[in-house]
Amino acid sequence: MWCCRHATFAVTVILFLHNRYRASGGEERAVADFLWLVREHLGEEVELLERDSALLGRARAAAGMAGGGLRPDEVAAAVRRTRARVVHAHNLHPAFGWRALAAAREAGARVVAHLHQYRLVCAVGICFTHGRECTRCHGRNTLPGVLRNCRGDAAEALVYAGALALWQRRLAGLIDAAIVPSEFARARLRELGAPLPAATHVLRNPVRAFAERSAAAAGGYALFSGRLEAEKGLGVAVEACRIAGLPLTVAGEGSQRERFAGAAGVSFAGHVSDVQLDVLRRGAALALMPSLTGESFGLAAAQAMAAGVPVAASDIGALRELVPAQWRSPPGDAPALAATIAALREDAGAGESALARARELLDPASLAATLGSIYS
Repeated sequence: MWCCRHATFAVTVILFLHNRYRASGGEERAVADFLWLVREHLGEEVELLERDSALLGRARAAAGMAGGGLRPDEVAAAVRRTRARVVHAHNLHPAFGWRALAAAREAGARVVAHLHQYRLVCAVGICFTHGRECTRCHGRNTLPGVLRNCRGDAAEALVYAGALALWQRRLAGLIDAAIVPSEFARARLRELGAPLPAATHVLRNPVRAFAERSAAAAGGYALFSGRLEAEKGLGVAVEACRIAGLPLTVAGEGSQRERFAGAAGVSFAGHVSDVQLDVLRRGAALALMPSLTGESFGLAAAQAMAAGVPVAASDIGALRELVPAQWRSPPGDAPALAATIAALREDAGAGESALARARELLDPASLAATLGSIYS
């Protein structure tokens, strides 16, 4: 149900907490990348205490949400055993909850909460439901999530809404410092009425490597990578590539795959490893991120740019902070995205521009220095 991954050393100083989602996505990759950043660039010893919603079962998950977490004694024991000075908490729901943070503090650690999404208020975390953005829930008023059945299961929607309303302020009161991945994410959380601590810092997600040079000018297709869910805009990507006359390769799995599996000019690679994804990027002329909701960061775009692949993206959310303005188009507008695709294909220097921007915004040494100051 849950596991603890040990570092090479017997004693650690940073303890990560993360509750994995039923379907893995960008947050799991971000957690792994921050573990790497702490080890390789801060030189800190680090350990991950992890729980997995896919193994938890719905009844146990509901108990965790309603009760504010499961087995906080395991968190306290991990803090004492490792002598952790900081607990860096990522997704806490449903198995950790506020009780994990309380246990960590009682055992002598300070708490840094990493808010990758909007789950302090939003039951699905992404502010997207029924095919469009939604910010109806506000503060402890999570009733809209029940009325709209955002979780897709009435009982589960009720449990999540009730637990978020009940425990939201208690959880926030146990956080010494918070991290968000973008200015947009911080602004949206405030818009949602989330009780953010005064020490809420913007820290972009790291990428581990940068290409020596871009190969995008010789690329032969557009690349869409990520979860194939409605908010990611796969349908917009398919239509835009049809208009632009550019083949589309799709890497990832999700509910939208079956809908577009027979589309002309589209090939599906399925779930791929990091190595396979690197190979796909090396053959791509550009990457697509046509999101329909306000991304809190845009990890797929960041990784593509670090590989020297320019990104045609939606003009929405934190993508405005990552992707150059001339590479963005209105969300949901396939003809506009097709025009951006055409412009990028005509710009022989776009790949090198993408690489330079990624180096500027995502330098691991700089991000590590900021994270170290937050820990301090």
